Amino acid sequence: MGIGFRELLIILAIALLIFGAKKLRNIGSDLGAAVRGFKKSMNEGDAEESGKKLAQDDRPDADFSAGKRDRDSADSTKNV
Repeated sequence: MGIGFRELLIILAIALLIFGAKKLRNIGSDLGAAVRGFKKSMNEGDAEESGKKLAQDDRPDADFSAGKRDRDSADSTKNV
């Protein structure tokens, strides 16, 4: 139950009467440029996010066992 071809033609004819051919052409090109800019920024954001994920995967896991041993030895010297 979307917009049919006939309804679309009527809407475009009314827009042409209201804005005029030159203004309608400018509106269309501005709208196209905005959509292209939006798609470009979405693709850049996806690429940046996937790059961060790859960088995180390359990092080695943290080893917390060395810190625990240091604390344990410090606690045993305090008790003496």
